[in-house]
Amino acid sequence: MTCSDTETEGVVDFAEGFDGTLQPGQSPVVLCIDLMRAYFDEQSPLCLPSPDCLGVAAEILAAARRSGAPVVHTLVGYSSEDDGGVFIRKIPALRLLVGDSPMGQPMPEVAPLADEPVIVKQYASAFFGTDLADMLHALGADTVILVGTSTSGCIRATAVDAIQHGFIPLVVSDGVGDRDEAVHRASLYDLQAKYAEVVDARAVKAYLAALRPASQR
Repeated sequence: MTCSDTETEGVVDFAEGFDGTLQPGQSPVVLCIDLMRAYFDEQSPLCLPSPDCLGVAAEILAAARRSGAPVVHTLVGYSSEDDGGVFIRKIPALRLLVGDSPMGQPMPEVAPLADEPVIVKQYASAFFGTDLADMLHALGADTVILVGTSTSGCIRATAVDAIQHGFIPLVVSDGVGDRDEAVHRASLYDLQAKYAEVVDARAVKAYLAALRPASQR
């Protein structure tokens, strides 16, 4: 499965030298990145213009659970404003996530199951300051499937760190979202050019289904 196999919102025509592809492995983990109320509540300054990625992410989680692929969730949370360092000063909207805020709760459509790990992070990348890399290595993961928010922020940062840790990142083009469509598209283009395979949900669901024993398909 490569980007060329799917419709990926205009992610095409890469210059020579930026047209390489990565083949997903046999041990994927789905990373559900920051699908919190803050990104879907109209009262929040972080709210996305469309909730469409949420439904797609829920489909990917369901496909992963059917296939037996592990799922890891991330949320953003701060014990105090100092916990966010200069990042929270740069993005004052993150103050909504200080303490036990309802804005920091996962959306019901993608709520973690009891046996699915939840990582609380303070910065963009799910790897920064967390034990995610160790967790993925312990699971024997070779591939990470990214859904969530936002394309230009936490998705991009996590994909970059994933490839730097030796994992193959698959960014689900219709399972991630941003506050600006142009930024979303540009981020997908750049991710495909340099850091990840950008694929749509249809292809990812087929990939996950193929991992199941034939008797369970």
